[in-house]
Amino acid sequence: MYVCICNGVTDRDIRQAAEAGCRSVPELTMRTGAGANCGSCLELAGSLLEQARNVRELPLAVMQQAA
Repeated sequence: MYVCICNGVTDRDIRQAAEAGCRSVPELTMRTGAGANCGSCLELAGSLLEQARNVRELPLAVMQQAA
């Protein structure tokens, strides 16, 4: 879905930025252009970035080796 209509930034673009290490909304704006014009998308973009970062930072479960 389009998050930033002004610059054509999608939720996928935001997830990819998070996967590439984007950590903040100002950095997201620099990387994607989201919010650089009118700014009405910044709240949603920030929320999506936070969600994507949380998914990315979940630790993988460690399986114990069978004895």
